[in-house]
Amino acid sequence: MSQFKEVKIPDGDLITYCDGALVIGDHPVIGVLRGDGIGLDITPVMRKVVDAAVTRAFGGARAIAWCPLYAGLEGLQHYGSEFPDETVEAIRLLRIAIKGPFTTPIGEETHVCLHCAHQQYHAGGCDKCGKDDGVTARFRSINVRFRQHLDLFACVRPIMYFEGVPAPNKYADKVDFMIFRENTEDVYAGHDFERGSEVALAIIELIKAKTGRQIRLDSGIGVKPISEFGTKRLVRKALDWAVAQKLPSVTLVHKGNIMKFTEGSFAKWGYELAKEEFGDITVTEKELWDDLGGKMPAGKILMKDRIADSIFQQIQTRPDEYSVLALPNLNGDYMSDAAIALVGGLGLGPGANMSDEVALFEATHGTAPKYTGLDKVNPGSIILSAVMMLNHMGWNAAADLILKGIRQAIKDARVTYDLARLMEREGRKDVKELSCSGFGDAIIERM
Repeated sequence: MSQFKEVKIPDGDLITYCDGALVIGDHPVIGVLRGDGIGLDITPVMRKVVDAAVTRAFGGARAIAWCPLYAGLEGLQHYGSEFPDETVEAIRLLRIAIKGPFTTPIGEETHVCLHCAHQQYHAGGCDKCGKDDGVTARFRSINVRFRQHLDLFACVRPIMYFEGVPAPNKYADKVDFMIFRENTEDVYAGHDFERGSEVALAIIELIKAKTGRQIRLDSGIGVKPISEFGTKRLVRKALDWAVAQKLPSVTLVHKGNIMKFTEGSFAKWGYELAKEEFGDITVTEKELWDDLGGKMPAGKILMKDRIADSIFQQIQTRPDEYSVLALPNLNGDYMSDAAIALVGGLGLGPGANMSDEVALFEATHGTAPKYTGLDKVNPGSIILSAVMMLNHMGWNAAADLILKGIRQAIKDARVTYDLARLMEREGRKDVKELSCSGFGDAIIERM
């Protein structure tokens, strides 16, 4: 495509969007972003596993045309920016992409090295790793900016148990639910202002003038927007999925008992959307008990809500009561990682960020730079995200082959060091620790 400087679109079928659905050819062009740190190791393994599954599932009639895209360290090297505009536009054009993890600076240092994630107060060479081509000024999360620039309003995280994975919860085998996390609002919207800054002091003064309440002047200030529009499109996507998968319930998770006009409104607007657009197939808990005597009609979806702190207990003690959870951004972030821990934390689980037309699938963990290039870490997160991608494309046969390979490799105790360590602690004697690429090969062998 002539509009791109660094992106080289390979021969293949560009995905289009028509009448509310993606149109995908037999050789779709899919974007792939390597990521920083261990992205160097896990992303190539994912591609090898996916290509093998697609070939076996479709006998060579279908194949993915992978299109390399650049952000993070590779973005800095190709464009001089960790978040190139061209990459955003390429994902928008391709409509489907998958990415490894990216470095996210924390703390107050002015610069970060994208090779080793070291943070320092100056540009130039990295004080830790010594490399001189990876240090850049501190920036906001690349992951968050992709979501916001592409309006990927739903973070979708399936939470499932794999037999053989040591799990800390005795009900782990009952865990099987989907998390829909709102992606663009809440405190992750980035309205975060430093202590003593002009904006922070102006907000403090405004609150004092309008309400009489005093916020300490040495406070950092964050603004938490939750809109009716953002809430309803997220809940709509969760309900669409529940309908398509014939699931029994959708639960709105919030802290509305404290934050009445943000998270409380999230619950209110979610119920409104269910009544307005899904009223013929949804039943609220109040209706269930007041009008139906506690008997759920066949084919209906139960709409319910739970306070955020209580749901953390309930997914541990009775996880089978939940099939779809819809949450504001921050609650959804906490819930996703807590939930995946219930089932043993296989690669920290898969994930996707979606709008109606664009989907960006991702490894959901960090960059773990100390393991970069060691061919050591578990590639499960990005491989399972690729399974989601294949399902999203309608290539379910290939997705099922990958799941079959993963399940059997785990049953056979042919796993990376993280799972090997847990299995050995549980007393298994037949564990064989594999490298990152070795685990990918084990999955392929067992398809």
